[in-house]
Amino acid sequence: MKASGKTAVERLLSISSGPLASPPVQLPKLLDRYTLGGDLFNLLKLMNGFYAFEAALHVFPVSSRDCMSLEEWNSDSFWRSGYRDLAEGLLFFAEDALQDQFCLSAEGIVRFESETGRRAFIAPTIEDWAGTTLGSYAQQTGWILASRWQAENGPIPAGKRLMPRTPFFLGGAYSPSNLWVGDSLEGMRFKADLALQTRNLRDGAQVRVALGKKPQIQ
Repeated sequence: MKASGKTAVERLLSISSGPLASPPVQLPKLLDRYTLGGDLFNLLKLMNGFYAFEAALHVFPVSSRDCMSLEEWNSDSFWRSGYRDLAEGLLFFAEDALQDQFCLSAEGIVRFESETGRRAFIAPTIEDWAGTTLGSYAQQTGWILASRWQAENGPIPAGKRLMPRTPFFLGGAYSPSNLWVGDSLEGMRFKADLALQTRNLRDGAQVRVALGKKPQIQ
């Protein structure tokens, strides 16, 4: 599908699934805390949550009765408190196919690696993030793996993401055979536990991780 529009945001929205919820009425307090909160709100006024790139990219709506909202996804009662200080100062507004998160931060837009809690700067603004996503969507959204997995197994259901059977940072293969589809909340809780236990390991260290209940494989 060919993207169209004058801005990168418009081009990204032109190839999306369509809105997940009705347009928001006013800027929520959750976004008012961030320098780029207004820019994200402007994007969500145009399309309040969406999927793109064969559901590899998932952007959360401000609010919704039918799916996970931005407020819920950032609630401490769900999963983010499991990362403790690793999640401080971030607003999680989107995710790729493998649950790495896109976040507002004081520096701009960052990628949050769900397995490790590490951060990587992506772009200074929402417009630049949209341009970067369009320009390198295979890398930014996990589209190649998501497309291959869905060709064999069918579409990724709403509220689900692809999970590695063996975590990627512990040597798990980036292949459909190492993937299963699981509940997004359970996946992030599991990965928060993993990130905290391995946060101070040096590269190449041997790992023995003690984890609680794993997400159910489907």
